[in-house]
Amino acid sequence: MAPTKQAPTRQAITLKGSTSLVTEFFKYAANTILFQRGVYPADDFHMVKKYGQTVLVTQDLALENYLDKILKQVNEWLLVGTVTQLVLAIISKDSRIPLERWVFDINLVEQPAEGSQPAPAKPEAEIQAEIRAILKQIVSTVTFLPVIDEPTVFNILAYTSESADIPANEWVDTDPLAIEASKSQQVKLRSFSTDVHRIEAMVAYRYEG
Repeated sequence: MAPTKQAPTRQAITLKGSTSLVTEFFKYAANTILFQRGVYPADDFHMVKKYGQTVLVTQDLALENYLDKILKQVNEWLLVGTVTQLVLAIISKDSRIPLERWVFDINLVEQPAEGSQPAPAKPEAEIQAEIRAILKQIVSTVTFLPVIDEPTVFNILAYTSESADIPANEWVDTDPLAIEASKSQQVKLRSFSTDVHRIEAMVAYRYEG
């Protein structure tokens, strides 16, 4: 008797689709932050249509490859549920002092108990509207974030569970690049959710005033 393939469950399909949506969001969020905060020259970016709006994406091949490599690993961690937070930290190039921390908490949406009626799938149009609102909010942060008038670099930190498979020589334990509490201001940003993941965003910035 020929073996029969088990039909993929709605959850398995949703997990893969949700992971792709979340990974793609991080790509556009990182590009938006790097552009808006002047980490890379404006000329390094070009406009593309995404989420029903115009977003800016790097044309710098080294940066594009770096982000793609990171996001490929993040995608794998999302599929197995071992990444809990991503941080994009902007650092002074000369003093190495952290100036901003863009924090994205990754939570799993609680699923209905076994045997109970599954919740209706969240429309992708609704998810995209939530993502659009976050990206617009990132753009609007220039109205209250301190002006950065010095050269900066950035680093991406991933917070994972103990069970996470960490590729050797690619990710290392590092300084959390925290901003001292006495000099830190925080602003909570919007969130978005799929049927599987909920992303909560905030920005902490150094304020010497």
